Amino acid sequence: MSTPLREHEQRLADDRADLQPVATAAKRRMLLIVNPHAATVSDGMRNLVVHALKGRFDVDAIDTRARGHATELCRELARDGYDVVVAFGGDGTVNEAANGLRGFQTPLCALPGGSANVFARMLGVPGELVDATEHLLAMADDWRVRRVDLGIVNGRCFVFNSGIGLDASVVERVDARPELKARFGPYFFTWEALKAFARRYVMHPPKMDVDDGRRTLRAVTTIVQNGAPFTYFNDRPVEIADGASLDSGRLVSTVVHRATPLGVSLIGMRALLPGCGWSVTATSPICSSSAS
Repeated sequence: MSTPLREHEQRLADDRADLQPVATAAKRRMLLIVNPHAATVSDGMRNLVVHALKGRFDVDAIDTRARGHATELCRELARDGYDVVVAFGGDGTVNEAANGLRGFQTPLCALPGGSANVFARMLGVPGELVDATEHLLAMADDWRVRRVDLGIVNGRCFVFNSGIGLDASVVERVDARPELKARFGPYFFTWEALKAFARRYVMHPPKMDVDDGRRTLRAVTTIVQNGAPFTYFNDRPVEIADGASLDSGRLVSTVVHRATPLGVSLIGMRALLPGCGWSVTATSPICSSSAS
């Protein structure tokens, strides 16, 4: 019986014969930060990815050992002359690496090793690991650095979104069960979202005041996006805010005013069916605003 990881490993192994080494002097230096506990990362996959990338880059690969380690590594090694840092893991690994590189000029890229890999897809990196590795190899011959915006919350930056309320509760619950997160992916996120909503948001939900500079809104959940989509359900983009872009120079926020079963159901349908034609207005359960 084959598994997705085994199939990826076989494809990478098959592709190794097609890689022609490049003279060492011509290679760019890459720091590969690997989260060995990410959803789709295995020892065999890590070794094959490193071997493949060495066909075009001078690669140093380091495994993270604990939460926050990727930030420490990037902060310590950012001055060592690397041409690019690649986060091989999920969006949490990307976020840690971005915080470590904040204030430096070293570019950041990503290889999909998590359950959603939102930032990698936003950059145009394929969601399937073998194709993503080939994408990075092609970058060596077509080197173009893109500047993207960062948001900051409580001194930490985020690359594509940040949530307060239900979104944060769900992520906390999911991250506490990494084995179920890796096994069931978006279905586990959905299950935990339903449980968190039923337990904390149907009766007497926590409230917050949101000031966007023009008005103060009463809310139960706030999501701030620096890019779109908000996330993915398998390969389907989940859209929440309109107009979010990585390099627009502004953040777009979505404020959930009330958490009724019907209202949250409508929000979910709008997120999964962005072409339905519904708009976000101040009279609906949510509203949007933007800030530069």
